[in-house]
Amino acid sequence: MKRFLAVLLIWIAAVPLADISFGQGREKIALKDMAGRRVRVSRNPQRIVCIAPGTLRLIIYLGAKDKVAGVEDIEKRFPTERPYRLAHPELGKLPSIGPGGVNAINKMPDSEAILAVNPDVIFISYMEKRKADLLQDRIGIPVVVLSYGNFGAFDEAVYDSLRLVGRVLAAEERAEAVISFIENAKRDLAVRVKGYPENERPAVYAGCIGFKGAHGIESTETNYPPLTWIAAKNVVGENGRRGHLFAGKENLLAWDPDIIFIDGGGNELLRQDYRKNRTFYHGLKAFRSRKVYLLYPFNWYMTNIGTVLCDAYTAGKILYPERFSDVDIKTRADKIYRFLLGRPVYTEMMKIHGPLGGVLPYIEHD
Repeated sequence: MKRFLAVLLIWIAAVPLADISFGQGREKIALKDMAGRRVRVSRNPQRIVCIAPGTLRLIIYLGAKDKVAGVEDIEKRFPTERPYRLAHPELGKLPSIGPGGVNAINKMPDSEAILAVNPDVIFISYMEKRKADLLQDRIGIPVVVLSYGNFGAFDEAVYDSLRLVGRVLAAEERAEAVISFIENAKRDLAVRVKGYPENERPAVYAGCIGFKGAHGIESTETNYPPLTWIAAKNVVGENGRRGHLFAGKENLLAWDPDIIFIDGGGNELLRQDYRKNRTFYHGLKAFRSRKVYLLYPFNWYMTNIGTVLCDAYTAGKILYPERFSDVDIKTRADKIYRFLLGRPVYTEMMKIHGPLGGVLPYIEHD
């Protein structure tokens, strides 16, 4: 507590009184955040912090990296799972503002660490209204709550967050450009698969999907965006279930999909299980024929939207090769990452996970 008071006194002494009143002297805007709170902030702040899952990623998408004054400890670790950290390794050198992580959702962050980097505004995701108000009152800095919508899946609520951040950062044009880029890619995918004969669509399954951690082949998703966006015939979705679930190996054997996609975040768990249970895996025709393909993990500290698009084009090229014959995966992935992150990172991703759409090398022919 003594350390907190000391930091607070230093901060008050160092910051002009105008800034304590949320940036008096600069243009003020009033907005409604994703928690339904009315917040008054200074437009185009120069120093910001990003707390909780997915928040920093949106700032990077909007090209505002240089405004970030500090990062959570989790952003200093596991950079290989998040393309925006691969694209900007310098983020890992910024001061710490607390541990972060999924377990910190809707928890009060480290006020001392935040005050120490002197931000003009705090962006935080998935914090309820009462706690956000308490945090703002406690440290005297405006708090803007963001959201990606439903946890663990792509939800267009993220567009509202992009627009909200864009308004605060005076980056409305870039926010709309990012949204248009994503929507144009989704439309392109839909057009490519439109009219494909239903009886010629292979039955598919996506396993090892990350959900609050890494999981094995039984972890799946009925509305897995890379498959949903190309109208794939997902064996899980056809069974009337919704959302994330653990399918159970007996169900997977009963479904026996033609093609299986593996989320790279659980690839190592699958490799270990495959060594122990080859009889089960070779009971699946996709494993017997080695039609088990790698996709990159996109559910890591919320949705890596660029990776969702890369995975969708990859799955489309595998399922409908004639409809995606003009798509070179490396070229397309680098175009996506370059636009969203400022530079291409496919080569680094490939070194870490393997090539997108590659057959898992440890799987043997029956």
